[in-house]
Parts: sequence; C-alpha cells; structure tokens
Amino acid sequence: MSALMPTYKRLPVAFTRGEGALLWDQQGRQYIDGLSGIAVTNLGHCHPAITAAINEQASSLIHTSNLFQIPAQERLAAELTGATGMDATFFCNSGAEANEAAIKLARRYGHQRGKKLPTILVLQDAFHGRTMGALSATAGHIMQADFEPMLDGFRRVPRDDIAAIENVADDVDICAVLVEPVQGEGGVRPLNQEYLKDLRRLCNDRDWLLMFDEVQSGNGRCGALYAFQRMGVTPDVLTTAKGLGNGFPIGVCLAKGNAADVLGAGHHGTTFGGNPLACTVASTVINTLSSETLWAQADPIREAVIAGFQAELDDPATVTDIRGLGLMIGIETHLPCEGLVQQALEAGVIINVTAGNTLRLLPPLVMSLTEATQLGGVVAQTLNNIQRSNQ
Repeated sequence: MSALMPTYKRLPVAFTRGEGALLWDQQGRQYIDGLSGIAVTNLGHCHPAITAAINEQASSLIHTSNLFQIPAQERLAAELTGATGMDATFFCNSGAEANEAAIKLARRYGHQRGKKLPTILVLQDAFHGRTMGALSATAGHIMQADFEPMLDGFRRVPRDDIAAIENVADDVDICAVLVEPVQGEGGVRPLNQEYLKDLRRLCNDRDWLLMFDEVQSGNGRCGALYAFQRMGVTPDVLTTAKGLGNGFPIGVCLAKGNAADVLGAGHHGTTFGGNPLACTVASTVINTLSSETLWAQADPIREAVIAGFQAELDDPATVTDIRGLGLMIGIETHLPCEGLVQQALEAGVIINVTAGNTLRLLPPLVMSLTEATQLGGVVAQTLNNIQRSNQ
C-alpha cells in the first residue's frame, strides 16, 4: 500500500530521463511529451542553460529567507517588470499562491476605497487553483463541494459577456475582475480580444483592478512572453508560475500603477518564495526565452501539430472544435474520452483531457516540427480507434 495520499489518479508509468520534448520511462521506452508537465517545461526537459543555472547556484546558496536582501530576486524583478511594463513583484512558490496574493491585493485595494465586502468578479469555467482563496475563485461545484464554505467576496459571470458585467457593475463592493486570458482547465478557451478591451475600459471607468491569471498561458507558451502582450490588453495585476521555473517551483504576482503600492510590510509573506535558487533559475528561463525569441516557435509548432492531426483523422465530424492560442491547443470531440489518455500513452505520446471532452495539448517551445506532426498524428489515430470501437 502506498504511503501517498490518493489525491491523483496516476498513469501506470514512471519517467527516469528527459531531453527536449522527449521522455524515457523505466524500461527505456521513449515518449513525445505533448503536455510539458502541464504547461511547465516550456523550454523542454533538461535544457542545458537551466541545468547549469541550478547546479551553479545550488553549489553556492539556496535559501536565506526574505528577512534579507536577495540580489537574484531583485534582478529577476527588474527583468520581469522590464519585460511586462509592470511596476512591482511579489515572489512565491506556485500559481495558486500567486493568485492568493492577487486576491489579497484586490481585497486591500477595495478596503482602501471604503468597500465593506470587497468583491472580485470571476468567470464561469475559470480555474485559479486549489487553495481556499483560489478555489473560491474557481468555477465548478465538484471541486468545491467537499471543502465548503467557500470564501465570500466572489461573484461569477459568464465569459465573453460584457453585458453580464455591466449588469452587475452598480454593485458598490466590486473592486476587481480576475480572468484567465486563455482558460486552461475550462477547455482551452481564449477570451475574445474585444471582450478583454471592454473589460479594460470598464475597469478604468469604475476604478476596478483588471487581474490576469497567466499561470498557464505565460512564459512564452502563447506566442509572446505573456498572452496579454499578444492580445493587446494590459492588466493591473498579472500572476504567473508554471513555465517561469521550467519545473523549478516559483510563482509571481506582478502589479502596476495604483495596484503596485497596495501591499506593504507585513501584509503578505512567504518563507521560501523568491529564494536565490528559484530566482536564478527563473532569470535563466526569461533570458533564454527572450534572447532566442523562442515564443516565435509557438505558432509553427501549433500548425504542425494540427496538420499532423488533420492528416491522420479518419472522420473530421468527430471533432467539434479546435481552439486555443499558441501552444495551448484544445481539440474538442463528441467521442467519449474515457481511456483516451491511456491509449495515447501506449502509443508513445503524452496528452490529457480537460473539461470532459477536450483534448489538451501543451507541447514545449523546443519541440521539432517533425515531433509536432507525429504528436498530432498519434492523437488522431487514438481518436480513430475510439470511433471504430464505438461503431
């Protein structure tokens, strides 16, 4: 019997080695990684620059705490604010923690403006994490039910529906809007660009904070360093994690303008967040992405995946929609998806399914076009097998 709490339904494989877009299991079998550790290893596995940074920093200093100055943290903060136009950063260890920081920031912002119950507007099909604040902002009764009561101070509206927000805008307690520019767990759904522009306008008019959760869409994945830069709408608060450390745990909440001055000494904290090792790794990630403009590879890889998929798919009618942005790819099917991930694994590719019937592909920016075409082809063949078994 395992000593692990059974919080995951794990697939029957253990990996021992990785390089680029490839993984090898304990038996030495090779797999194409179309999931990147759930949008984490954007630079692929064991990128030499990341490995060197970990080794060098770990041999000199790993942790001191935020009671002291941390030059690596200050350097990373300058790099991130310079690259995004944000003004200030708070470093933590994960995406959920980054969102918790954003929630606390928004609530204090609301209290500073005399709101009795500072309220954050959130979207249907949103996912912001599993800690209590982030879970309260997340949609889905199934995830929330056994952990109620949820926190007050959240109000949910449909996505891409500015009228729904305008209809509640007279609620004097609203202080912020929190959205994922590309909803990941909600089915890989980019929000409409005009909707985001309308959100920006409304937040400006109402003195609300516009907060973007780019935990999954950031760090080169969507064809820009951050998706908001491609979509042309700048938030007041930006959260990210996952690909920022390429597998090493780090998250960050960035803020600009009035939002940058909301949290002061004693308002928030973290023991491990922003330690020298994590920040050195994240600096290496950001500089590698930027110096090689690797996010420019997102669209060509995406096109190769989709071309490989369409070339091998027997019946296009099995697919309801192909959507996403850059290397967040969602393929919605009306076929039953039970067992699909296992079948793909047996065929040598790693994918997952989200929102019930959407195949989610999150390949790394270093995937070759040949690997991308093969990934798409195997996914199509897996769907073909499921269709034939249901006939």
